Amino acid sequence: MKKKRILAILPESIGGRLTTSSIIDGYKQNGCDVTVYDELFDKNLSKVLKKEYSQILGYDFSGLKIKVDNNLKIPSVNYFSDDIRSKTSGPDWEKYIKYLEEDDNYTFYWDQALTSYETFKNIHYMPHFVNFDVYKDYGIEPTFDLMFAGRLDTDYRLSFFEELILKLPHLRVAWYAIDKHYQDAKKRAQFPEILDLCYQGFIDNEEDMAKAINNAKIVFNMNSQGISSLNYRTFQTVACKRLMLSDYREELALFEGHMPFYEDFSDLIFKIESYLEDKEAYDQVVNSCYNIARQSHNSKDCVRYMLKVVK
Repeated sequence: MKKKRILAILPESIGGRLTTSSIIDGYKQNGCDVTVYDELFDKNLSKVLKKEYSQILGYDFSGLKIKVDNNLKIPSVNYFSDDIRSKTSGPDWEKYIKYLEEDDNYTFYWDQALTSYETFKNIHYMPHFVNFDVYKDYGIEPTFDLMFAGRLDTDYRLSFFEELILKLPHLRVAWYAIDKHYQDAKKRAQFPEILDLCYQGFIDNEEDMAKAINNAKIVFNMNSQGISSLNYRTFQTVACKRLMLSDYREELALFEGHMPFYEDFSDLIFKIESYLEDKEAYDQVVNSCYNIARQSHNSKDCVRYMLKVVK
């Protein structure tokens, strides 16, 4: 059988690059020939488009935009982990959203509730998934007790993070974000020295993210988009056999009641301290969540489903 030739667009955003990397890995695991065009570094799009492809894959509107602008006559696969109807999915979303109605454009949406509201012809719910060959337990003793990766771009998120560190001064905490968001948070922070102590730089690739997660005992989430969804960090963390503490989302049901969540600030502190003290409970959670995610949220099986859907 002839290999499917996929043109994959690696976007500029860090979250988008990590998510797309796992999708690209899934295509390769399913025997596809993948050409990657990196919007951050590559400048040879016209040359890349001279080749023939079976599909174009993009994160949010990145792939669809290239297809439309260059009149490509191939199916597009568009994975959204941002609200489709928002500038978070791209500044030109209003221009390109109508093309999601066309027969050969396929939308995979990470949020179950948002998927149910949409009426595009080829829209499918697809929660996040990861490559378990990359995200895995390295068998190392973590340096940090607690890790957070992402923006502290609202007053709520920033004050929540600062107060958490102040309440747990005995813990070693790592925070990862791009420098722009680090500098912005410092200007707004009540205790900027706390951010200096925690900040560990930014991560834009799968391997380094897997290492960072392995180097922490607990990762906590503040999901910021969607209604029911769990973000990509959730699946990265469980694949590395580290404990994820998430704010409540309906999609926690994916983990069949095994993944703990926090209801408020006090509950988060209680659960952090409890799981750090109780190794047996910690191991039970990480192993249960790992087994569930390995079975149903791995890149090979999820992309195989996507390939079946796309005609």
